[in-house]
Amino acid sequence: MSFTDQIAELAKAKAKIAQAEAKLASDRVSALAKLPAEYGYSNLNEFIKALKAAAGKAGKGKAKKVKAAKPAKAAKAPKAGKRTRAKITPELKQQVITAVQSGQSGAEIAAALGISLPSVQNIKKEAGLVKARSAAAPAPAASEAPVL
Repeated sequence: MSFTDQIAELAKAKAKIAQAEAKLASDRVSALAKLPAEYGYSNLNEFIKALKAAAGKAGKGKAKKVKAAKPAKAAKAPKAGKRTRAKITPELKQQVITAVQSGQSGAEIAAALGISLPSVQNIKKEAGLVKARSAAAPAPAASEAPVL
């Protein structure tokens, strides 16, 4: 199918949609026109009065807002894939310290105990099991590099 054929097909589809929208609009108008008679009213004004009365303030021009009853709040279930925070207990801290001393990596400990890697790092730091950064001089800047 060529490009021009596709454009022509699209134009036909748009025309068909426009025709369906026009038919829907006319069907809606005729359905609305039949409403007063379907509900037993002889004319539109009586039907409108009845609608306003049902809504609250008859003949005032403004309908009273009716508030729906609020449903009781249910306990929120955790979303799928979303984790809840782990409770870091003294027992859990001791398990982390024991695992670090036995040579396990931080990632292995986190996976085994169901806590995050940063939590493992924080526990290690609190227990003094993390090496302090050395106070080494920063690397020389590119402009200060020695010329060879």
